Amino acid sequence: VIWRSDLAECVCVCALFIRKYLFFLYKALWLFLLDYSPWGRCMGSECGPGGSQSRAVWCAHSEGWTTLHTNCDQAERPENQQSCFHVCDWHKDLYDWQLGAWNQCVPVSMRSTGVIQRPAVCLHGEEGIQTREVGCVQKADGVPAEDVAICEYFEPKPRLEQACLIPCPRDCVVSQFTSWTSCSKMCGTGLQNRVRFVLAPPMFGGSACPNLTEFQICQPGPCVGPESLYSLRVGSWGPCSVPLPRTARQAPTLNQGKDVVGYQTREVTCVHRSGNADALSLCSQESLPVTYQACVLTKDCEVSDWTDWSPCSKDCYELNGPTGEHTRTRRVHLLPVGDGVECPELEEKEPCTPQGEGVPPCIVYNWKTTEWTECRVDMLLSQQDRRRGNLTGLCGGGVQNREVYCVQATSVDPASSALKSKEASRPVDDDLCLSPPPNTTQLCHIPCPVECDLSSWSAWGPCTFENCLDTAAKKGFKLRKRRVINEPTGGTGSCPHLVEAIPCDEPSCYDWLLVKLEECIPDNERECGPGTQIPQVQCVNSDGEYVDRQLCRDAILPMPVICEVPCPKDCVLSPWATWSLCSHTCSGKNTEGRQMRARSVLAYSAGEGGVQCPNSIALQEVRSCNDHPCTVYHWQTGPWGQCIEDTSVPPANSTAAGVGVRGGDSSCSVGMQTRKVICVRVNVGQVPPKKCPESIRPETVRPCLLPCKRDCSVTPYSDWSACPATCGNTKRKQNRKRIIIQLPANGGQDCPEVLTQERDCEVPSVCLGYRWKTHKWRRCQLVPWSVRQDSPGAVETCGPGLQARAVSCWKQDGGQADMGACLKFASSMPSLTQPCQLPCQDDCQLTAWSKFSSCTQDCVGVKTRKRMLVGKSKKRDQCKNNQVYPLSEIQYCPCNKYNAQPVGNWSDCILPEGGRVEGQPGMKVQGDIKECGQGYRYQAMVCYDQDNRLVETSRCNSHGYIEEACIIPCPSDCKLSEWSNWSRCSKSCGSGVKVRSKWLREKPYNGGRPCPKLDHVNQVYEVVPCLSDCGQYVWVAEPWSVWKVSNVDLKENCGEGVQTRKVRCMQNTMDGPSDSVEDYLCDPEEMPLGARDSQLPCPEDCVLSDWGVWSRCSLVWTDADYLVRLGERPSRFYPVFFFLHADWSTCQLSERAVCGSGIKTRMLDCVRSDGKSVDLKFCEEVKWQMNASCVVECPVNCQLSDWSPWSECTQTCGLAGKLWRRRTMLQVPQGDGRTCPRQREQWKPCPVRPCYQWRYSPWSECKSEGARCGEGLRFRNVSCFVSDGSGQEEGSLLCTVCLCTGDCYLTDWTVWSPCQLSCVSGDDLGFGSVQVRSRAVLAQEPENLLQCPEQEWEARPCTEGQCYEYKWMTGAWRSSSRLVWCQRSDGLNVTGGCPMTAQPVADRSCDPACNKPRSFCTEAGVCGCEERYTEVMTSDGLLDQCTVIPVLEIPTAGDNRADVKTIRAVSPTQPSNSLPGRAGRTWFLQPFGPDGKLKTWVYGVAAGAFVLLIFIVSMTFLAW
Repeated sequence: VIWRSDLAECVCVCALFIRKYLFFLYKALWLFLLDYSPWGRCMGSECGPGGSQSRAVWCAHSEGWTTLHTNCDQAERPENQQSCFHVCDWHKDLYDWQLGAWNQCVPVSMRSTGVIQRPAVCLHGEEGIQTREVGCVQKADGVPAEDVAICEYFEPKPRLEQACLIPCPRDCVVSQFTSWTSCSKMCGTGLQNRVRFVLAPPMFGGSACPNLTEFQICQPGPCVGPESLYSLRVGSWGPCSVPLPRTARQAPTLNQGKDVVGYQTREVTCVHRSGNADALSLCSQESLPVTYQACVLTKDCEVSDWTDWSPCSKDCYELNGPTGEHTRTRRVHLLPVGDGVECPELEEKEPCTPQGEGVPPCIVYNWKTTEWTECRVDMLLSQQDRRRGNLTGLCGGGVQNREVYCVQATSVDPASSALKSKEASRPVDDDLCLSPPPNTTQLCHIPCPVECDLSSWSAWGPCTFENCLDTAAKKGFKLRKRRVINEPTGGTGSCPHLVEAIPCDEPSCYDWLLVKLEECIPDNERECGPGTQIPQVQCVNSDGEYVDRQLCRDAILPMPVICEVPCPKDCVLSPWATWSLCSHTCSGKNTEGRQMRARSVLAYSAGEGGVQCPNSIALQEVRSCNDHPCTVYHWQTGPWGQCIEDTSVPPANSTAAGVGVRGGDSSCSVGMQTRKVICVRVNVGQVPPKKCPESIRPETVRPCLLPCKRDCSVTPYSDWSACPATCGNTKRKQNRKRIIIQLPANGGQDCPEVLTQERDCEVPSVCLGYRWKTHKWRRCQLVPWSVRQDSPGAVETCGPGLQARAVSCWKQDGGQADMGACLKFASSMPSLTQPCQLPCQDDCQLTAWSKFSSCTQDCVGVKTRKRMLVGKSKKRDQCKNNQVYPLSEIQYCPCNKYNAQPVGNWSDCILPEGGRVEGQPGMKVQGDIKECGQGYRYQAMVCYDQDNRLVETSRCNSHGYIEEACIIPCPSDCKLSEWSNWSRCSKSCGSGVKVRSKWLREKPYNGGRPCPKLDHVNQVYEVVPCLSDCGQYVWVAEPWSVWKVSNVDLKENCGEGVQTRKVRCMQNTMDGPSDSVEDYLCDPEEMPLGARDSQLPCPEDCVLSDWGVWSRCSLVWTDADYLVRLGERPSRFYPVFFFLHADWSTCQLSERAVCGSGIKTRMLDCVRSDGKSVDLKFCEEVKWQMNASCVVECPVNCQLSDWSPWSECTQTCGLAGKLWRRRTMLQVPQGDGRTCPRQREQWKPCPVRPCYQWRYSPWSECKSEGARCGEGLRFRNVSCFVSDGSGQEEGSLLCTVCLCTGDCYLTDWTVWSPCQLSCVSGDDLGFGSVQVRSRAVLAQEPENLLQCPEQEWEARPCTEGQCYEYKWMTGAWRSSSRLVWCQRSDGLNVTGGCPMTAQPVADRSCDPACNKPRSFCTEAGVCGCEERYTEVMTSDGLLDQCTVIPVLEIPTAGDNRADVKTIRAVSPTQPSNSLPGRAGRTWFLQPFGPDGKLKTWVYGVAAGAFVLLIFIVSMTFLAW
């Protein structure tokens, strides 16, 4: 409430209050927010800090639409401009993202709730998220950048989170316990233990490993006397110390290289069984162990500093080529002594590349190839024919080869290339060419010759002058010609003659050709009667070509033809038919060519004033034709002769001529060829040339191009091959070769016969090698007296010690060398120290052994060596004991008797070297290696001495092999018979096929060429189309007879009439129908009519001629590939003609082709609708593909490379070593070419060399002189064996002699467990593989178990692990318990690994207890009965008793009545298994269940019995 006196002012204040209220209400209802865009790009004039960036800021409603700025709170408006870091491109080299390590994987549930919620049952793991820190830092020092946007400018910020998988916890898995050990004591109270080992470590928070050891107390029996409580223990030897000098009081010094002997001591203690040390007097022992000994002072190997790097082995520059290497070395100053550190590497190598401007480019090596050999074509097996012996003209697909060799690349300098061209082509080692070699085999094709294909002869032309420009001779010829359809290989000169001539009289060059006669025009402008027909003519030359009419001015112009237009009462005749074919092609004494034509009466005259019809003879005309004599001449040409150089023509440029000159001195030139041309009369022979027209005489001379001579071209000899680096007297060879790169041609210089040279290697006078040289042993050095003097019985001047010697390195030729050379190349370094003994006064002293005496006789003789007693030892009786101190030794002399015998299998049969098939003299054919014939196989020889020990084979005077001749059978190709004769055409009319075949004579074997595809009767076929001429027999009809009028109107002579003619079947020949044959040979459907009825026109009627020939009708195509044409006899039917095409023939090649491109054909058969094959003219408009290209796969034989050199022996010694050589496939076989031999690798035995190996006996028990436990030694024998062994050495190993009373220790490490993956259901979870090993605890005394160390295990990652699954296994119930254990998928029983939540129950109990006879507690926790017994329950559901099950036995077929069958009751939890071999079925009745209640089926049976009883009572009542 506002208390104001002024009302107006009050109203004003209220209005303002209401306005503000409404404004805030509006803002509450409509929420406005300030929104802004991302910051723009940082702009600035300079790079770095100081830039500025801006962004847009606006006021927007919560629904997204923009409004006025005043609607938003201006106090909260964000800045729209700020300073920034201006990033430039060069900042990319200064800043980068720094990625932190991924943090621990955190469950997704924990991230949302903060509490880890583990699933009750883990199967595949739990999804999680892990994070990391990402920052933009400076690359130089890692300092954070001024702005994160600097790194974002170049690369988006890496992700900060990623999904991860938290695997399920994996418990530790251990094996089962071993068996109990024996008791630790022979009497009293001891311990037994058993151990197990770790199979899989605990992972991902799984349970830790359980105890690996179990102990139990054992008491073998009471001890006799007091039990020993103390044991004497020897400690380990201390470090080797330098002896103190005897003279001046100075610090001890070590003379390097000489002072290598020192001394070491050890401690001897008396240990109580509790593990505590006590006084030595408590250990009852007559003598104490030695507490000192001489030792070898440990000295590490000392080497010098590294030398400078040597110059680079590569002194040239090569882009992307192999690098060179340079080395540096250091020398040995002091060899290692004792357990000192071994000498490090004395040489270092690293790759290098020469640098500098003056480094020349490296020599480049490239592959070069020889010329391809000529294309070789092999015949197809189906084309083999013994009658086809000459195979030089084969064509089609084949194979050609070339040789590949490596040469130094030519210089790019044009001035030096000419000088180095020969040097550059010198073959070098193939290893210098780094690129893959070019192919040595390729497919090729020899073009097949094309035969000349000619057209048919044309008709004889008019009689014309031989030369129309010279008509004075008045000699004329009639010519007929044919043309070349297919140009043959070699030009038209290979074709037969194309023109034939016949002499004739009255020749002319030009004549008038009658084109047609115009309509008959009656004379005197009347409508009918006699008249004339004006001929239309054209001037033509002898070739029938139209020419100017002036040229025919001397020819006789055809005259008008007299004709007649019938008047109404005149006889009407048809026009003359066309002239028939001439009966003969020429005329002679007995033959004369004739032609005939006829016409018929169309209407008779009226008789009064009309012109009468002529008689029948006048209706036919006959004229002579082909009246020229049957003497035909033509020019016959012979083959072109050899091209002979024409000296009148200057030599042609070889380049312009298209022939390259390679190695020849002569230039290509133009020559001349001639041939013989004679005039021949057909069927007679050669006649004088004047009989033939000179104008068409073929040429007898033509120019030709002489081929250039080409000399053989070979490379220079390669460098001599390197000699082996081995030393010795064995003779080694080195060779060099040259390669033919161009074969001679056209009379060029032949190739040299010698292409390889060989010479002996020079044997080095001195073999480079190194050896160790040992120097004299120094004085025996004892432990210092100050150390020994307190020991009982010690003497200052005698006792055991060590002595040393120097070792140096020498060359094999006697010069001294650096130590590093022997360390690298010589055998192991000899020992620098050895034990020695300085004899005391009471010791027996003997001289060294003498050398063995020489053998007087092998095998049966002996050799001896001796030694002598020295000084006072000669008088001492103990020294004269020959058993202890023998003074002589005897050995049998070696028996140099050796026995050689074969061993192992025979090798492969190996053909002798050089078994190559030469294709052309001097030219190597790649891949054609001799594959069969006589070879040799080898068996290793082994040499034994008289003791049956393996020795070198040279002792048996053997080179190590038995050699035996063997035969590699040659491959036999598939053999087929010759082609059979062609069969008859499958159709007598129309298109068909004819077939010929070959049958299999012999199958291939030993890798021969396979057979072509054969049919079920082992035949191969060739099918070609054939055509039987349907016009071979034709119907010939004579002209129609005169009309015979049946209803004669004598006045008019017209009406219905009949015409007849004679129709005969005749054989059709080239000259036309000739002889009459039987009518059945002609098609009866095509037989012309022999009679026809028609209406003979009467006078004043319109008279029409006969119908002309039907014109061509359009073809009507259908889906069935046939066409329809109206027939020529519409009065009968309209026949349908359709075509059928036959199957494609086999691929037809040219005459001498064996494979490649060919043509397959098929024939078209014209079939009438009644199924009759007719002449193709009825279907000639059909355009169908009758020919198609095809390919016959060329037979390409398999080609293999040369055999590789023999490999190194697979074993350095022994009987099983083998040498191998291999070859690869260069050309895969194609078609029916020869397949590749199966043998691609061969072996032969290595020379047998004895194997020498060390054999070790088991370690002895650990022993220590004078002590019961502590440090000691184990011993074993080390023997060098060849076959049965010879020579022995001894080895020792520091050990713990035995456990002292009270000791507790860890076992040795177990072997590493198998590599195991983390899997679920066999799927790898991707956490890698791991393997583990462990150490268990062993103890001797029960009271010291608390002092034992902790058990240990360790794991390591591994590769190629496998998945293991774990599942619970259960045994059979025994009373109320059963065994339950965990088993791994490989069958190993383990502890751990199986989920505890799924562990089966191992014990069961029933309440009350099952104390009834034959009862037991079931898995369900209720009492049940044993087999063959059923439960009888009380009213409260408890077991009352077990009764025998009543058995109902149903026999089946095959049951024996004498069989006694039993049944077993099945508990509800155990299925019943029928016994094997029982074919019958046995049923049992068990009315009560395990719970004592009646079963359901009992109620069903009772109900059924009640219904049956009611039914019986009802029926009885009705019956009454």
